[in-house]
Amino acid sequence: MAEAPDAPRAATEERARSRRIGALGGLWPFLAPYKALLAAALAALVLTAGVSLVLPLAARRVVDNFNTAETALVDLYFGAAIGVAALLAVGSALRYYLVTRLGERVVADIRKTLFDRMIGMSPAFYEKVMTGEIISRITTDTTLILSVIGSSISIALRNSLVLIGGIALMLWTSVKMTMLVLWPIPVILLPIVILGRRVRRLSKESQDWIATSSGDASELLLSAQTIQAFTNERRSAGRFADTTEKSFVAARRRIGTRAVMTAIVIFVAFSAVVGFLWMGAADVRAGIITAGELVQFMIYTVMVAAAVGALTEIWGELQRAAGATERLVELLQADDTVPDPVGAAPATARRTGHVVFEDVRFHYPGRPSVAALDGVSLEVRPGETVALVGPSGAGKSTIVQLLLRFYDPTSGRILFDGVDLREMARGDFRRDIALVPQDPVIFADTARENIRFGRPEATDAEVEAAARAAAAHDFLAALPEGYDSYVGERGVMLSGGQKQRIAIARAILRDAPVLLLDEATSALDAESERLVQQAVDELAQGRTTIVVAHRLATVKKADRILVFDQGRIVAQGPHDQLVAEGGLYARLARLQFTEGMAAE
Repeated sequence: MAEAPDAPRAATEERARSRRIGALGGLWPFLAPYKALLAAALAALVLTAGVSLVLPLAARRVVDNFNTAETALVDLYFGAAIGVAALLAVGSALRYYLVTRLGERVVADIRKTLFDRMIGMSPAFYEKVMTGEIISRITTDTTLILSVIGSSISIALRNSLVLIGGIALMLWTSVKMTMLVLWPIPVILLPIVILGRRVRRLSKESQDWIATSSGDASELLLSAQTIQAFTNERRSAGRFADTTEKSFVAARRRIGTRAVMTAIVIFVAFSAVVGFLWMGAADVRAGIITAGELVQFMIYTVMVAAAVGALTEIWGELQRAAGATERLVELLQADDTVPDPVGAAPATARRTGHVVFEDVRFHYPGRPSVAALDGVSLEVRPGETVALVGPSGAGKSTIVQLLLRFYDPTSGRILFDGVDLREMARGDFRRDIALVPQDPVIFADTARENIRFGRPEATDAEVEAAARAAAAHDFLAALPEGYDSYVGERGVMLSGGQKQRIAIARAILRDAPVLLLDEATSALDAESERLVQQAVDELAQGRTTIVVAHRLATVKKADRILVFDQGRIVAQGPHDQLVAEGGLYARLARLQFTEGMAAE
């Protein structure tokens, strides 16, 4: 097992270093549909910021009139202060509700959009990107964005308004003391700018390592049985621990940098506050300002200092969210090598299943120097059963991959009912194809729903009829809850043969004009294989059937057998003819049937 690569660090250096807060603009397409909610949240935010700035004015009136004989006036000021506080409470609650709701709604939309995009990407995309990394983007990165939309941006805007309004009211109260308080601002901004760049870079590196850690965990946990069988638990745990530790180290450097930045800002800001209080106390004694004005100015100073401190903290969060947004946008804008055409040919009600390969050549993206198919031309007429045989790596399963248009040919054409696959929407022609893969996918659901996956609108009776045809009914009925039994993640509660029969039942239920069987009976015992083969023979009647098989006993009844070797068709014909001709097929048949007789 390969050691965890330094891919995150390399990816960080490879991408543009200039991470800007402007990257958050990539969220606008998701915010735009909720302009009314956004406007209401902004209105509540402005209201709360404005009310906050009124409170010190009320405090000044109370202090300056505290010793007055007019008790009613003092009571009025106290009552007004309580009213302002009530308005602030209501406005803050409304702001919290609207902003948090907006954040949850937008992030839910981002997650759905991203998943919709990723679930439709062709296999070539997943040769370069680990699914665990994508899961990290959908969860970790969107959680960062939720924090920003549902909290940080709101707090940043509110504190920006408080900062601007507070400085304006400070100047109105005392220009001299305002200048004393404001001079440290350039000193505060300097570490924010300098250290902020380092925080941004370290945040991106940390997120890259988190994504790699998530990818490793996904891969290792899905391979737990193999890891345990080869007693590689310690090594696998060490690999994950190493990646996680690197993520922690990157996070620690980011936290340390932000801690230093915070310390500098707080020290400078509060030193200025102490200086102004010193001068303010002298001005009160000299009669230059009143005690109420000093209290008012002090409250505004604390509000401005708190706003600057909050903005310093939030700046780091915004930078992290900007990096997360860029990563999500990268996925959303990722090129799919097998896109649907613009103006796709209209789908017919039901295709006949006429399949033609015209001089098709193909190289897998991960193996560009090796031809998986080298000038293959074949025709499968409607209702015909054609078997593809040959040694491993000869190109048989590649035919299935290309017919489903998981990849496009390097050259040549594939026609489905006379139309090039590249001219049709993938969903249109795939609806007319039923697939039974060599390694069937079983979902963490009931057996019934796994079969119904082939045709979601099917009735329970149709599901059970498909299971009977696939020789799956008996073992399904024997489960603790019958068809409604939960089969576990990836079908761990079923044997290999049982999973394959469920996959066959799923294909039978789909009732498509084209049937693709990729080693469909490889995991079955002799009795189950006989039963399933009968079902497949019946299912193939009137359908175009392409069978990929290593076991030649399963293809003897095919109308034609195509023999593949090194990406080419080297022979074709019925079983008896190919045996009589000698060559590769006859050698394979002799080996298999001789071994089978010896085993008996």
